[in-house]
Amino acid sequence: MEIGIIGGGASGLMAAVEASKRGHVTVLERCARVGRKLSVTGNGRCNLTNLNMSPERYHGREPDFVRPALERFGVGETLELFRGLGLVTVAEPSGRVYPHSDQAGSVVDVLRFAAAERGAELRCGFEVRGVRREKGGFEVRSDSGTLHFHRLIVAAGGIAGTRAGGTGLGYELLASLGHTRTELRPSLVQLKTENTLTRQLRGVRADAGVELRSGERLLAASAGEVQFADYGLTGPAIFEISREACRVPGCAVRLDLLRQVPEEELAAMLLARREGELTAENLFTGILHNKVGRCAVTRLGYSLAAPIASLSAAQLRRAAAEVKRLELPVTGNLGMEGAQVTAGGVRTSEFDPATLESRLVPGLFACGEVLDVDGDCGGYNLQWAWSSGRLAGTLGEA
Repeated sequence: MEIGIIGGGASGLMAAVEASKRGHVTVLERCARVGRKLSVTGNGRCNLTNLNMSPERYHGREPDFVRPALERFGVGETLELFRGLGLVTVAEPSGRVYPHSDQAGSVVDVLRFAAAERGAELRCGFEVRGVRREKGGFEVRSDSGTLHFHRLIVAAGGIAGTRAGGTGLGYELLASLGHTRTELRPSLVQLKTENTLTRQLRGVRADAGVELRSGERLLAASAGEVQFADYGLTGPAIFEISREACRVPGCAVRLDLLRQVPEEELAAMLLARREGELTAENLFTGILHNKVGRCAVTRLGYSLAAPIASLSAAQLRRAAAEVKRLELPVTGNLGMEGAQVTAGGVRTSEFDPATLESRLVPGLFACGEVLDVDGDCGGYNLQWAWSSGRLAGTLGEA
């Protein structure tokens, strides 16, 4: 049986490893090499899964669509498979799992080696121009010729990360076969905010509690590393709330820059500093990053040279509140080019969740980001790639 896989990314390579047990596999990849987007994920480290896996970590029109794939090929099965392929992994206390080499290229390499060893043909630089149903299978057209397959798996990914190879090809090909998609938005993306402060703190990283609010309504919350940038905010804790920030206009990010200390306790610490001879420049010394502390003081309109003793109790409580509830209006995001994941995709209602076979076109399967499934930050999207790729690669067999 001839099996075609369109897309040589994470889900496509995993599908190739599995489908090679059932026939001759040809992976069609438009980029010059397979796994290009995978090779840069996680800042090049590749957070390949998370030990705290749960279907509740996923989003889309039908969030429960992920359950059969995750139950059949979960985290344990995934790590066992990678061990069998020769990949050594390490888990962080947060549950995030990385290759021991700390290199995403290690994940790409073991997958492409495994696919090749099982007889899969990896055809890179192959730009698919169209797909058509034919008797007994599918015709795939390109500028360099036409190929024919008995089964076809579309693993072309989403449109996010355009610089790393993100494209809308998968949506177009599936649409030509009768499928439809939902609205597409960036997710796990950097946020543009009012940037007077963030520009001054460019490059500074801080541990923070993060809330996304629309007025007094809480839209999303997270905690962890936040990085300040010229345009606004980035970092894992910002990625966590970015899905909602891209969906709801007029929202704001609220940062708690000292989340382990209650506001009243912080205020008491600042009030105690009135007893010394320090200036306001050192109000947050030993409490916050020096740059962050100085910017908080100037943001309140206090002179850095003013003695702390000259500040009233009310002014010091305002300083504590500023650090605990620093609010920055969201003005936009860095779009699909900067996004790690696409929110939205081909409608999952048009596929059987137990097999990932199309309900409209027998013999057609889809997996990975091309479907309307996106996960939280922390390895969940790659786990969906592995689980859905393996399930699609079974071609509906038990």
